[in-house]
Amino acid sequence: MPEFQQLPPLSLYIHIPWCVRKCPYCDFNSHTVDELPEQQYIQELINDLEQQLPSIWGRRIVSVFIGGGTPSLFSGDSIRQLTTAIKARLNCLPAMEITLEDNPGTVEQQRFDAYVEAGVNRLSIGVQSFNSQHLKSLGRIHTNEEAQHAIEAGRSAGFENINLDLMFGLPDQSIEQGLEDLQQAIALQPQHISWYQLTIEPNTLFYKQPPPLPEDDLISDLQEQGQALLAQHGYQQYEISAYAQQGKRCRHNLNYWEFGDYLAIGAGAHGKISLAQDGSIRRYWQQRQPNAYLQASHKTSGEQWLTRADRVYEFMLNALRLKQGIELSLFSQHTGLKDHELHAGLNKARELELITEDQQRLIPTDMGYRFLNNLINCFHPEHD
Repeated sequence: MPEFQQLPPLSLYIHIPWCVRKCPYCDFNSHTVDELPEQQYIQELINDLEQQLPSIWGRRIVSVFIGGGTPSLFSGDSIRQLTTAIKARLNCLPAMEITLEDNPGTVEQQRFDAYVEAGVNRLSIGVQSFNSQHLKSLGRIHTNEEAQHAIEAGRSAGFENINLDLMFGLPDQSIEQGLEDLQQAIALQPQHISWYQLTIEPNTLFYKQPPPLPEDDLISDLQEQGQALLAQHGYQQYEISAYAQQGKRCRHNLNYWEFGDYLAIGAGAHGKISLAQDGSIRRYWQQRQPNAYLQASHKTSGEQWLTRADRVYEFMLNALRLKQGIELSLFSQHTGLKDHELHAGLNKARELELITEDQQRLIPTDMGYRFLNNLINCFHPEHD
C-alpha cells in the first residue's frame, strides 16, 4: 500500500465564477452575471470550507488563491469576511501568500485598498494584451489605459507583489506586436509575469469560430525572442509560462507543480487531498453551475481516487513543467510511492535524451523541455 512519511504542503483554492462578459477563448468555469449574489455566495463558500475541515484537520495552509471568473467583482467587505473566516477555521502559515485575480475593467481604488486590509498580499491582473485591436478580438472589457491604471492602483493600495497575465500568438499578431506587449509589461515593473500562448480550447467560441492565428514558426520565433527579453530584464523563467523576479515565484502555483495538496471551495473548483491513514489520494470537484452550488447542501459533485499509475503520471505531468526540474525525493513524499515506480518511465526518457539527473534532481534537457509532451508521455500508463 502507498504510505506517506510526510503529507504534502496544503493550499486553498477559492473559485468565484462570475464575469462581466465571457471571453471567446475562455474555457474556465465562468458565467456572465446580471445580479451578483455576493453575500449568499460568501456564506456558501464558508459552509463549503466547514464541510471539508475533517479531511485536513490540523494541517497547515501555505497559500490561498482566489480565482475566477472575476473575483474583483466582489467588494472589499466580502473578501474581508472570507479571509477572516479562513483564518478562524484553518491553521494558516504566518504571512502566507494570498492571491486575488483582477480584471482591469473592474478596478476601483477603494476596493483595492480594502483587499489589502483583508490580508490579500498578491494581485494577479489579467491584462492579456496592451494592443487595442487585440483586446477587442479577445473580447476583453478593458482598454490599454485601464490596464495601466489597474497596476498603478494596486501599487497605490500597497501591493508589493503583482503578477501580469499576458498572452501571445493572438489573432493576426506579428512578432513586433507581441514583443511590444511584453516590453510594455516589463516597463510597468511587476514582480511576476505569466506569459503564455493562446490556445484554442473545446467549448469556447474560438473553437466554434476559429480566429486567424499566426503560423507556428512565427509563434516559435516570438517565444524565443520574448524569453530572451524577459531574462535580460531580470525575469527568471521557472515554469513553462511563469517568469519572476528574484524571490517572487508564485508559491501557490509551485505547490500545484510539485504535486502538493489543495482544498477547493466554490462552484466548479477542483481539489486534491492526500490521506495519511490509508495512503490514498482523492481528487474531487464541486457543483459546477453557480445556482446549483448555491442551493446544494452538499457541494461536492464528483470524486476520483488516484491509482498508483495515476500518481506517477500526474506527478511528472506537473513537475516536469518546472524549468529547473524537481527533487527526486518529492516523488515519494508527495505520492506515497517508492522511487522504483518511476524507473520504467525514466529509462524511456533517458533513451530519448529528454531528461537528465543532477544530484538527485530530475531535469528536462533542452530537447525535453522543447518537446515536453513527448517527455511526459514516457510516464503515461498506456505508453508503449
